[in-house]
Amino acid sequence: MLKIKLDRPIAFFDIEATGLSPRADRIVELCIIKIMPDKSHATHTFRINPQMPIPVEASNIHGIFDADIAECPTFPVLAKEIADVLEGCDLGGFNIGRFDIPMLSEEFTRAGIPFDIESRRTLDAQRIFHQKEPRDLSAALAFYCGEMHLDAHGAEPDVIATIKVFEGQLERYPDLPHDMDALNDYCNPRNPTWVDSTGRLYWNNGVVALNFGRKKGTALKDLIARDPGFIKWMLRSDFPADTREIVKNAIEGKWPEPQKR
Repeated sequence: MLKIKLDRPIAFFDIEATGLSPRADRIVELCIIKIMPDKSHATHTFRINPQMPIPVEASNIHGIFDADIAECPTFPVLAKEIADVLEGCDLGGFNIGRFDIPMLSEEFTRAGIPFDIESRRTLDAQRIFHQKEPRDLSAALAFYCGEMHLDAHGAEPDVIATIKVFEGQLERYPDLPHDMDALNDYCNPRNPTWVDSTGRLYWNNGVVALNFGRKKGTALKDLIARDPGFIKWMLRSDFPADTREIVKNAIEGKWPEPQKR
C-alpha cells in the first residue's frame, strides 16, 4: 500500500457532513486510514451525531439519515480519540484543503481540542488530478477533437473551439440529450428541495427555510416576523437576484409554490 517514502504516518481521511459550510455544518461520518512508515495501516471509522437535522439533500448524497446517527456520540465526546489517531500524522485525501481540513478544524475548535495544521504536510489527490489533467478549453479541444488551440483566450477562437468541443462530446457520448430542455437539465441539475436557483433557500416540510449559516433550517416567515434586521441584511447583500426577489415577495406575503417532484 502507498508506494511513497514515509518518514512519519500519513492519515488519509474523508468526511461526510450535514452540508458544505465548515462553520454552519457538522460532521456525521469520518473515516481515517492511517498508514505507517512500514506500510502497515489501520482504519478508524466514526459515526457522529451532529446535534442538528441532516438536510434531505445531504442524506440523499451520502446515505446517512437522522435515525442512523441518533444514538451515536457527538464530536466533542469523540474529539480526543480522533485527535489521538491523528497525532503526529501528515494528512491526505481528495479536496481536503478546501473541505475536509476546514471542517475538521472547526469541529476541533468547538470541542476545545488543539489541532495543529501548520506542522502537518498535506497530500491532496484532487490537486494532483487537476494539475496533471488540465480541464481548460485547450485541453478539451485536444481531448475531444485532437486539435491544438493555438489562439487560446481570443474571444472568437474560444467560441469556435467551444462549439467544436460540444460537437465532439455529442459524438463521444451517445447518451447526451439532443434538445435544449434536456441539455439544460443535464448541465444545470436543480435540487428539487431548492426554492431559489442556488439553494440558499430550501423547502423544509413545505415551508421556505434558510439553507446557510447559523440560521440554517429557520423558516423564512419566522425571520421576517422576529428578525427584520437579518432580512434587511439579506436584501442588501450580494445574494443572487432570485433569492432577494423571493425574500422581498415573502415580506409582502407572496410565497412561491413548491415544485412538483
